[in-house]
Amino acid sequence: MILVNSVFGTTKKGEEIRNYVMTNKKGMALTVSNYGALLVSLAVPDKKGKCADVVLGLKTLEDYYKNSCFLGATVGRHANRIGGAKFTINGTTYELEKNDNKINNLHSGKKGYQNRVWKVTDTRVDDESASVTMTLHSPDLDQGYPGNVDISLTYTLKEDGSVMIGYFAVPDQDTIINLTNHSYFNLAGHDSGDVLDQIVWIDSDYVTETDKKSIPNGNLVAIANTPMDFNTPKTIGQDINQNYYMLKDAGGYDHNYVLKNPGGIHKVAFMFDPKSGRKMEVYTDLPGMQFYTGNYVGKNKVTGKSGTVYVKRAGACFETQYFPDAVNHENFVSPVIRKGNAYTSTTIYKFSVEG
Repeated sequence: MILVNSVFGTTKKGEEIRNYVMTNKKGMALTVSNYGALLVSLAVPDKKGKCADVVLGLKTLEDYYKNSCFLGATVGRHANRIGGAKFTINGTTYELEKNDNKINNLHSGKKGYQNRVWKVTDTRVDDESASVTMTLHSPDLDQGYPGNVDISLTYTLKEDGSVMIGYFAVPDQDTIINLTNHSYFNLAGHDSGDVLDQIVWIDSDYVTETDKKSIPNGNLVAIANTPMDFNTPKTIGQDINQNYYMLKDAGGYDHNYVLKNPGGIHKVAFMFDPKSGRKMEVYTDLPGMQFYTGNYVGKNKVTGKSGTVYVKRAGACFETQYFPDAVNHENFVSPVIRKGNAYTSTTIYKFSVEG
């Protein structure tokens, strides 16, 4: 394993931003940044040994200041949506930024963790893995959430092809913590067009039903024999344009899948590109996963690395999480972390080749 770092840029406040590159013997190279705890790039070999960067990303530090599609972002304090941009804990109602349809809160607003400078506190290298640990202090009422929270995030690249993201946080008041990574994956390469021919499997029998603004209504909808069902692996494009209300409302897949996860870290999904042979398995210990197919990437006209203009559905996200708006639904697993208790979570993206 190899771990090196270099200067990525300097913020307007004069803070030095560095990129950290972890490389294993297979040729995989994971690049992360202490700006936003971003996952900047991920080079993965195909069945012929040729490497390609399989995550969408931006070219410069300045580009990431206006990262409207959350490419590679660490999202917090609460990922996904909160209906009405408000919630109540212990009888106190907290108001959040209404940055989604001028009604709801999405990814905690414009001052999210993806636009913060994180502190690198540890780097490690041995024969089997390399890792970078970053920390962030989120003060009381940051983004509208109660409680001071010290967050630790560790990116690890292993020789077996695993990219592991570990989260740890302890609040000093009862609060919400729901962190995720918002990388868009395209196993043919970030600059190869859309992902509609790539195959996905998701271990789920239900999704959380939403209104037309993508806010859950509290119902869990069975997906067997519907276009939402990925229990039998299929291409992303097979059913994405079907005349089905959930797909029409969201412009494609942008839904929380209720994972068949009994506890602990389990495989919950995979993505496979038949042309390159690259396969990515997703593991998590969380109850839900937002499967998002980049339906608005093309609309936002994002110019990424190498000058690539990303098209609609140029990548797919597998955002492990507590359910969207769970704080406002008693029948959902609660994202409330009590004072002094630890929030811990692990997500693994494991890469291999087939064919």
